[in-house]
Amino acid sequence: MRKIFESDAKAPLGADRARALEVFSTVAAEGSFSAAGRLLGLTPSAVSRTVDRIEARLGVRLLLRTTRALSLTAEGQAYLGAARRILADLDDAEQAIADRGTPRGRLRISVSHAHGRLTVVPLLGEFARRYPHILVDIGVTDQLVDVAAGAADVAIRFGPLADSALTARKLGENRRVIVAAPAYLARHGTPQVPEDLHGHNCLNFNFRRAEPVWPFRREGRDYALSVRGTLEANNGETLGQLAADGVGITRVGRFSVVDEIASGRLVPILEDFNPGDVELIHAVFAGGANMPARVRVFVDYLSERMR
Repeated sequence: MRKIFESDAKAPLGADRARALEVFSTVAAEGSFSAAGRLLGLTPSAVSRTVDRIEARLGVRLLLRTTRALSLTAEGQAYLGAARRILADLDDAEQAIADRGTPRGRLRISVSHAHGRLTVVPLLGEFARRYPHILVDIGVTDQLVDVAAGAADVAIRFGPLADSALTARKLGENRRVIVAAPAYLARHGTPQVPEDLHGHNCLNFNFRRAEPVWPFRREGRDYALSVRGTLEANNGETLGQLAADGVGITRVGRFSVVDEIASGRLVPILEDFNPGDVELIHAVFAGGANMPARVRVFVDYLSERMR
C-alpha cells in the first residue's frame, strides 16, 4: 500500500480519487481514524477530512461515528466494495506495467518427466540467477495440462500440435533411435534388418496406436513395420531403463537415453535403416500484447539454451 502524506489529504478529492479511496478503505479496515492515520502516516484529523470530502461529494453518509467506534452505513458498504475493486484493478495495472520492465511474479511451467529431469531442470538454476524476481513453479507430468485454461503459463510439447489460439515457439528437435542393452543382444542376437525385430521383445509407448509400428527407410523407400512386445510405458526414460536392464529393444527419443548410450549400457541398432524422423519440441504459451515479461524471458531463455 502506498504511503499517503498529509499534504495529499488536503488536495481536492478530484485531483487524486485513488488516494481518497485508499484512505477510506484503510479506515474501514482499521475501524478508527487514528489507526488508519498511523498506518498511512496521516493525522486523525487529516483522515477525517478526507472521509468528510468523500461524503460531501456523494451527498450520503458512509460512516456512523460514535465516541467508541466507527461503523459503515449501507451506502458505506457499497462504496467500500467498489473502492476495493478499483484499488485492486489499479494494483494489477501497475504490476503489469512493472512486469514489462523487470520480469517478476510466479511462472508456472509444465514439462514431461524425462525431458524435465534431463533437459529443463538443469537449466533452471542459471535462469533463477538471471531473474531473481521470478518464482519458477515447475510441474513435472506426462499428462497434457491445459495452458489455454490457465493451468500453466508455459508447457513444453513434443510432436504435432493441435490447432489452438496459443502461441508455439520451436525449441529444438528430438531424433528417434532404436536401442538395446549389449547383454540382451548377446542372448538374443543383434537384428541386422528391421524384419529381424519380429523375433524380439519390442518395448513401446502406451499412448501410440493399438497396432504399434516403427518407421524405417531402405534404399530410399520409407515403410512401417509392426512390432510387438511384453511391456509398454508412457515415457521414453522408463522404456530406456527397461531396455538397459536387458528386457528388450525400444525406440525412443535420443535425449532420454543419451547417458545410457554414452556409458555403453545401451547401443543403437539398425542405424542404416533409421529414417531420420524427428519430433519437434515447442514451448506453448498464451502470447499477444499482454504476455507477461516473465513468460517472454523464459521462452527466450529456453530457445537460447536448448538450440
